[in-house]
Amino acid sequence: MDNKIIQKLVESAYDAQTHSHSPYSGFKVGAAVLSKNGNIFAGCNVENAAYPLGQCAEATAIGAMITSGDKAIDAIVIASPNDDACFPCGGCRQKIAEFADDDTPVYMVTRTGSLHQVTIGELLPFAFRDTALAS
Repeated sequence: MDNKIIQKLVESAYDAQTHSHSPYSGFKVGAAVLSKNGNIFAGCNVENAAYPLGQCAEATAIGAMITSGDKAIDAIVIASPNDDACFPCGGCRQKIAEFADDDTPVYMVTRTGSLHQVTIGELLPFAFRDTALAS
C-alpha cells in the first residue's frame, strides 16, 4: 500500500483519537478505515457508564463507512494512546472481517508513530463469514 495513503490513515486515526469519550479508562483509541472506494472514515472509542455498552474505535469507523454507503475495507489503522501496539479486540476482528478480505492490512500505530502491520487473516484466521450461513 502507498505510504502516502497509510500516512493519511494514521493522521485520521490520530485526529479521531482526540475525540475519544473515555472518562472511565482514560484509554483513548482512534481508528481509520480506507474503503475499497478510496474513502477514509475515522472513529474513536466511546465509553459508557454501563460498561458493556461502550463502542470500540474500529466499530465507530466501520459504522461511519457503512452509513456513507461503502461496504468493503481496503485497510485499517488503529491508533494507540501509548507506546504499545493496540491490537483490535476479538469483536472488532470479527467486525473487520465482515467487510474485509483475509489479506486486508491492519496497521497498529503507537503514539510515537511506530507502525506494526498484520492482515485480518492473521488476526482472525478462522473468521466466521457469511458463507457459513449458506445452506
